[in-house]
Amino acid sequence: QVQLVESGGGLVQAGGSLRLSCAASGRIFNNYYMGWFRQAPGKEREFVAAISRSGVSTYYADSVKGRFTISRDNAKITVYLQMNSLKPEDTAVYYCVAAPTITPRSYYSDYAYDYWGQGTQVTVSS
Repeated sequence: QVQLVESGGGLVQAGGSLRLSCAASGRIFNNYYMGWFRQAPGKEREFVAAISRSGVSTYYADSVKGRFTISRDNAKITVYLQMNSLKPEDTAVYYCVAAPTITPRSYYSDYAYDYWGQGTQVTVSS
């Protein structure tokens, strides 16, 4: 079992930045791929970013590429999502996720991830 707890959400103006954190506990953190999904009101949940066990490989949704950066600190068993140049359309609940393995065909699919955090709200005002 892996427990995930997100933090760092809040209200920010368009163009601003936020950094989300996800603290993990349970099974060995560095055995898991980690990622972030988000869900806006009335919309389907969507993939945001993912990172490999070592942190060498990262994956991003086209909508956030160049603005968001995912990273991990295996010593602190924490994964981060640095969000810059935020837009109102980034407003959503952001969820931290974990999976023992993902593939180039599955990393953007929510079914690939076994563990989910409770979510943290990010609101970007225009």
